[in-house]
Parts: sequence; C-alpha cells; structure tokens
Amino acid sequence: MTSSPSPTPATTPGEAASRRRVLLAAPRGYCAGVDRAVIAVEKALEQYGAPVYVRHEIVHNKYVVKTLEKKGAIFVEETEEVPEGNIVIFSAHGVAPVVHDEAKRGKLATIDATCPLVTKVHKEAVRYAKEDYDILLIGHEGHEEVIGTSGEAPEHITLVDGPKDVENVEVRDPDKVVWLSQTTLSVDETMETVDALKGRYPNLLSPPSDDICYATQNRQIAVKQMGAEADLVIVVGSKNSSNSVRLVEVALGAGARDAHLVDYAEEIDEAWLEGVGTVGVTSGASVPDILVHGVLDWLAARGYEDVETLTAAEESIHFSLPKELRRDLRAEAKAATED
Repeated sequence: MTSSPSPTPATTPGEAASRRRVLLAAPRGYCAGVDRAVIAVEKALEQYGAPVYVRHEIVHNKYVVKTLEKKGAIFVEETEEVPEGNIVIFSAHGVAPVVHDEAKRGKLATIDATCPLVTKVHKEAVRYAKEDYDILLIGHEGHEEVIGTSGEAPEHITLVDGPKDVENVEVRDPDKVVWLSQTTLSVDETMETVDALKGRYPNLLSPPSDDICYATQNRQIAVKQMGAEADLVIVVGSKNSSNSVRLVEVALGAGARDAHLVDYAEEIDEAWLEGVGTVGVTSGASVPDILVHGVLDWLAARGYEDVETLTAAEESIHFSLPKELRRDLRAEAKAATED
C-alpha cells in the first residue's frame, strides 16, 4: 500500500518574508493614447513656446501634470479661462462638441489630444444616435471621458454607473437599445453591468468591437496573474485615475492579501511589508516608468532586490500625433482675434 505524501507545512509570515522578491507587471504604465497626449503638449511647447493651455489634466497623473507645468503648460478647468488668441489642448479623455464651440467663440487655436480609442466611442455614439437608438453608456458619473461622450448625443444617452444602477434605466423601445462604455473600466465590472442590462433588455445591441481599451485589459490581466502570487500589490497611480484605482480592486479580487495605490514611493507605509514575501508592482496607464523605478529602489533598500518580470501581453500600438501640430497655430490664433 502506497502512503500518501505528507502535507506541506503552512508557510508562516516570517518564513514568507525571508524569501523576498518583487513581481513586476508587464505591460504597465503609459499606453499609446497617454504617450500621444503627453508628447502633444511637449511638442506644442517646443514649437509655439509657452504658454500653452490645457483644458483639464492632460492625463490623470500628478507627476505628469507638475512636470508639464514646469515646462510652461497652464492647466485650466474651463475653456473660458483661456485668454483670447491662445492655444488650448484638449485632454486624452475627450471633450463634448460644445467645448469645441466654446474654443471657437473664444478665438482659440485648438489641439485635440483625445485618445483615438475614446474618439472611436464618440463616433459610435453619434452613429447610434442618428439611427435613433437609446444608448446606455456604462461608466462613472462625473468622469471626464463620460462627460465628453455623453455630450455627443445627450438626448439619446443614459449613464449606467455599474450593475446597481441597472434597475433605474428606462428606454423608449427595448428592441432599439445599445450599450457603450467608458474605456478605462474594469472588464469584469463592465460585463457584469452588460449581463444585468441584458436581463432587462434581451435584444440589447453590443458595439461593433470591445470599447474597453487594450491597455486597460492588458494591465488588468497582468494584475490578475500577479494577485494570485503576491502578498502585497503596489499600484503606482493617482487617485483620480480610473484605471489605476481599478487595478487595486482587480489585485484584491485575484487573491492578493493587500493592495495599495500610491503616487510616489515615499507614500508606501513600511508596515505594509510586515510578513510579506512577494510584492507585486504595477502602474496605471498614465504613469511614467520613472515613478515605478522609484518604488523598485525603495523596495530594494528594504531587502526586496530580486525582481521578476511577469509578462501578460506584448504591446506595439502607436498613435500618430494630432494633425494640428503641423500648422502654425500661433498665427491662426492671432488671425482669429483680428477677424
């Protein structure tokens, strides 16, 4: 008779902490849309000189905004804050058509740095509105991307802020309804909302392609794999970054014992490391890698020098810069003030 193998002894927190390592997610950080938007501001400053105005944060990251401010970018909340005859850049999150109209009335030259994937959702909203569909936009109330998309067809779009909001939805014709989504949502949360909507509207139409951006999906896939192995996951990103906040939630849902969002390494609490053997590190899609390296250096100084890369996907997408950068916008803005 063959004896069963002895069970593996449970690992104590002390033993786990003695085998210290870091799992570094790949991909992480800048996506193609963020890279395009940040470079657009930098190029505008190089070509036209300061000041260049940016409506809202170009991307949701404190470090990026502060760095661009030092170079001469001025961030404003509303288009009306930009003095006549200047250049204004629209952020990666997109704006409603009314904002373009405001810029025209304010005699401003504009650079549209909207992520092309967000622009795709805008175009879908316009198309379905023309076909007289009720459009159910899955997203978070108050998020800039949601405001911009809703502005494309406000009379046709109803915001659905998660599964809990489905019971509040009313449509004119249950056979003529379509869903769209904010690009930076959790894949799981979005599909949970879609399933709940289909429970009410079986003929709900889906968009022609998945509106959740490739970068959001890839970063979440990496964190799911990491969460199954990590005792602690540190996500580098700002609190107003939807995709960064989601990564913390995904890590916890995947089995990580603890997960936190930080802008900088200095925000890490050493108490988080108690009994921790494996630390997962990743960053949101609007985070430059210099901030991640700061976290890795901080961890290395505390004994977590062994870094393993966890690769979930390869990314090769690149977006061309806004076409407006090929024009003399200073001259155009000046001419507008003389009309």
